[in-house]
Amino acid sequence: MSPAAITPQEAATPQNSAAETNSAQVGQSVPNPVYLSTEPGPDHDWKITLRNKVIAITGANRGIGLGLATVCLANDAAEVYSLDLFEPGEEFQALQKANPKRLRYLHCDVTSEESVTKTVDQVVEQSGRIDGMIANAGMTKHQPALDFDRPQLEQLFNLNVFGAYFCATAAAKKFIELGIKGSIVFTASMTSYRPNRAAPSAPYGGTKGAVRNMAHTLAMEWAKHGIRVNSISPGFVRTQMTYYVEKAADWNLKMQYYGGMPRLADPKELGGAYVYLLSDGASYTTGIDIPVAGIVGAW
Repeated sequence: MSPAAITPQEAATPQNSAAETNSAQVGQSVPNPVYLSTEPGPDHDWKITLRNKVIAITGANRGIGLGLATVCLANDAAEVYSLDLFEPGEEFQALQKANPKRLRYLHCDVTSEESVTKTVDQVVEQSGRIDGMIANAGMTKHQPALDFDRPQLEQLFNLNVFGAYFCATAAAKKFIELGIKGSIVFTASMTSYRPNRAAPSAPYGGTKGAVRNMAHTLAMEWAKHGIRVNSISPGFVRTQMTYYVEKAADWNLKMQYYGGMPRLADPKELGGAYVYLLSDGASYTTGIDIPVAGIVGAW
């Protein structure tokens, strides 16, 4: 019967289904799940902001990480920590000077679980808490698949996969210990979806595919603790590792066929997606990946 054939009297009369009739007789086979809800309280300010939050970013002394630190600070993060293996350079120091006592550097080797745990403990010792972890540190190497040797593969997987895993688990343990509804964001890549035709690297794409998948599973496991886990997949971003891409003689020709935005991104252009996922405005967002890739056809 179509909705138009239903009389007002029939519409007003409740129709009990067999399921509804027997619902009182059906009991749950397991108790209600126990979890820490991420839903904000009634006085929550729905502005997307990182106010009062302490954010740790791996590999933030330069490149994408430094761009993310810049945007987090611009969105009122109380403190941002760069967990990096290398000493800060001039760009980091300039940002630090512009944000006194809000940007800090801690030496950390993310391929060492012990080093990561120790550094996360230092963040909490200095600031009293940690609210967000961006597992960003990584590396790439573009060459034909048959040219990779075992040491090169191990270097890529140790940093991009194991390093990300150590950072996520260290942060999660601290969130649980402190009762904080924390957020973890992995830096994945558009190569986790499909090949980068301009600069192919099968092992790199494999590491980023692992990271993106890991975010989904950790989000499922840790939701009961109020911990959200997501990832961002950047496209072409201008860093010290990718500057050569747009210097290729056929770059302009490629842009005619790729479509989208014919340029590399500034690292700061990724920041809005990370800020959203780190903020309480994303309280119901977990287990997803957000592609930030202006050059649509390149992937």
